[in-house]
Amino acid sequence: MLPAGWHVPSQEPITLLGSEPEPDLAVIRGGIRQYLDHRPSPQDVGLIVEVADATVRRDRGSKKRVYARSSIAVYWVVNLVENRIEVYTDPTGPVTKPDYRQRQVYGLSDMLPVVIGGQEIGRLVVRELLP
Repeated sequence: MLPAGWHVPSQEPITLLGSEPEPDLAVIRGGIRQYLDHRPSPQDVGLIVEVADATVRRDRGSKKRVYARSSIAVYWVVNLVENRIEVYTDPTGPVTKPDYRQRQVYGLSDMLPVVIGGQEIGRLVVRELLP
């Protein structure tokens, strides 16, 4: 489903405003070799995914603010505790209290739209993504 020109690293650092988080998954523009001498920056990121069990509060709190501050367009929290996926979009960017303006929750039977670079590239059944 991933369009040409993107790759999916797992737990690799990205350089954001004042932080270098290591998201569980990210969809990054370009090939892996493109980042041998530097880390991806916000304009390279199409999607960030954090898988949360014991970390739900942090993923909804401080991590969400870090991603919103850097204007990461789409942020998913795969919430294993509540068996759902939370999708955050429309970041406020570098403001005093960064956040996302939109939050959509997808349950087990829902179809989750996958949006990369502002384009929906497909849909996934939430149940198939959760253990």
